[in-house]
Amino acid sequence: MLSQVYWGGFQPLKQRLLPWVQCIAISRSERIQPSATRHVRSWSNIPFITVPLNRTHGKSFAHRSELKHAKRIVVKLGSAVVTRGDECGLALGRLASIVEQVSVLQNQGREMMLVTSGAVAFGKQRLRHEILLSQSVRQALHSGQNQLKEMAIPVLEARACAAAGQSGLMALYEAMFTQYSICAAQILVTNLDFHDEQKRRNLNGTLHELLRMNIVPIVNTNDAVVPPAEPNSDLQGVNVISVKDNDSLAARLAVEMKTDLLIVLSDVEGLFDSPPGSDDAKLIDIFYPGDQQSVTFGTKSRVGMGGMEAKVKAALWALQGGTSVVIANGTHPKVSGHVITDIVEGKKVGTFFSEVKPAGPTVEQQGEMARSGGRMLATLEPEQRAEIIHHLADLLTDQRDEILLANKKDLEEAEGRLAAPLLKRLSLSTSKLNSLAIGLRQIAASSQDSVGRVLRRTRIAKNLELEQVTVPIGVLLVIFESRPDCLPQVAALAIASGNGLLLKGGKEAAHSNRILHLLTQEALSIHGVKEAVQLVNTREEVEDLCRLDKMIDLIIPRGSSQLVRDIQKAAKGIPVMGHSEGICHMYVDSEASVDKATRLVRDSKCEYPAACNALETLLIHRDLLRTPLFDQLIDMLRVEQVKIHAGPKFASYLTFSPSEVKSLRTEYGDLELCIEVVDSVQDAIDHIHKYGSSHTDVIVTENEQTAEFFLQHVDSACVFWNASTRFSDGYRFGLGAEVGISTSRIHARGPVGLEGLLTTKWLLRGQDHVVSDFSEHGSLKYLHENLPVPQRNTN
Repeated sequence: MLSQVYWGGFQPLKQRLLPWVQCIAISRSERIQPSATRHVRSWSNIPFITVPLNRTHGKSFAHRSELKHAKRIVVKLGSAVVTRGDECGLALGRLASIVEQVSVLQNQGREMMLVTSGAVAFGKQRLRHEILLSQSVRQALHSGQNQLKEMAIPVLEARACAAAGQSGLMALYEAMFTQYSICAAQILVTNLDFHDEQKRRNLNGTLHELLRMNIVPIVNTNDAVVPPAEPNSDLQGVNVISVKDNDSLAARLAVEMKTDLLIVLSDVEGLFDSPPGSDDAKLIDIFYPGDQQSVTFGTKSRVGMGGMEAKVKAALWALQGGTSVVIANGTHPKVSGHVITDIVEGKKVGTFFSEVKPAGPTVEQQGEMARSGGRMLATLEPEQRAEIIHHLADLLTDQRDEILLANKKDLEEAEGRLAAPLLKRLSLSTSKLNSLAIGLRQIAASSQDSVGRVLRRTRIAKNLELEQVTVPIGVLLVIFESRPDCLPQVAALAIASGNGLLLKGGKEAAHSNRILHLLTQEALSIHGVKEAVQLVNTREEVEDLCRLDKMIDLIIPRGSSQLVRDIQKAAKGIPVMGHSEGICHMYVDSEASVDKATRLVRDSKCEYPAACNALETLLIHRDLLRTPLFDQLIDMLRVEQVKIHAGPKFASYLTFSPSEVKSLRTEYGDLELCIEVVDSVQDAIDHIHKYGSSHTDVIVTENEQTAEFFLQHVDSACVFWNASTRFSDGYRFGLGAEVGISTSRIHARGPVGLEGLLTTKWLLRGQDHVVSDFSEHGSLKYLHENLPVPQRNTN
């Protein structure tokens, strides 16, 4: 049921409205309860849990991540959001999605209010339709059908359009909110209702009463009687704002009702530093008071009264009154279905208005610094890049005490919050730092001819030569969990390959990452490229970072399989290098050595079970069951306290078997192991292809022919014979370090070191060559001669 309250100069309406609305509410099949005692609602079998939302209104939120605590929210719908693109009616699907999102938030215990445009536009379409229909009938009767094309639509007066469209618009909202068992009440206001103290108190009281009864107020300017717009004097520092359009109405309402958040939906992604569509226009993620001088405003939207400048002025006025504001796109088909809920969840949508400027640069600024710093880094001589890496290696050992002290703080804060395997990853030691320094010096040695190396030379024609040379990929985003030792490794590889680098570490390693990054920048400073490596310390969510496709060329996740899967899902237009799972297999052949098999299984599973290259599934040839080799393997696993999960075939051989495995495609990351029985080497290969993750797989056998068959037929990034799975590592491969292990089939595969962070470009040197000279009747012919390539320096 929809209540309509037309606000004017009558007696206080709270007393008049309350009995009517209560009567309406009681007559509904579900009695509305005050928000303090509201129960969980559900529709379409989707439950919506009421969440505790306690916040004292005062200052606006400083960060997007705090928006999830917003309890009272105003959503302003611009005319461009409400109307269709052809301006021939309302965007019904878009409105239905908005109503659903508002209903979801309302049923979470929030207090939602709508400020909606669209009455003028909707009425305009209705009146045009009526006029066309009337004219077509008259002209058909008097002039014939050939005159219909010459009909002219008269200019329609806006107030008349509003009067014609208001009832239809609100009837539509009524029908939509009824689907979610939510009552809505319409309130029409004018500027006078805010300037007259008695009317303002009446309005305030009515809105509070509606919110108390879990009713969504739908507010609009009463455009049927609204006077002409007044001058903008109220926005020149005076503590009032005139209601000229729904932008100013939403701002005034938000401050008046002490709301936590105002969401302004329009037909653009947010606020740009210049008119959207211009070549250099950039979306502003966070806008601060005083920044408007750096913005060039364009024209207003295709429909409605306000433009972006009006929205910004209204937003800043609301911000000054203690209400946080986000301006976002409510029309984009890919995001409009969840734009409101995404904003409330703190996701990076639209432009967020904040009074608190961050101490450091934004992540966008860091991306630009990494880009420019990386380009400068790539122009350095190889010896200079190597000198930077050597200096970083020296700092790791010279500043050992400071690094370990910072790491101790991280360990103390993580105690009791992180599992034992993650604590082990988090921990640094003198030996780890020494190993890091050795690895970095290996990277420095191998970087001498990495960037600019000629891979191919071709003489296209006389005095026309083509070269293919190695170049950096661009800007890398490396996201890593728990492991602070990852930071100097990845930084060294980025420096050696001339790439800019954005690093996002887990908060559990914040102290360690901070000092390691400072040391990295100290090393970079010796050749003036300090900004090439950036550590993201803002509250940027990983999902938001994955949307920066204009700044980032490659994402490399290093962490849990869940982290990798989340990043692969979130990355939009940016390639992701890595693996989501490390399900490594070891096949023990019927001709395997007992001692070798025992040593290899122990090292692969027990040396570091949390690593992605640890053994997860042991495949045993069926002929080895109930043999000394099998018994020795089981005894060793029992001594090492490894929990065994039996595969289906293995369980069928046993009278009393260990717990049967829930899935043969499991990465345990702990002292747990799946054992399965296979009939042959081909059976083992088939099992690996079906249940493996193409990471690292091993055969243990003394039969060279069987081993070679396995090596050639297993389609994984790393395939070993009589060697531990733990050798799948950039340092152990002699790469110095790795940014990760890739199971992709494009560009890089296996442990990705320096070579995997390079791509190529083509250089063509000619002398006034044009393609027409090589036509059938031209003067030149293609030669396509291969030329010798300069020998690579391997010293």
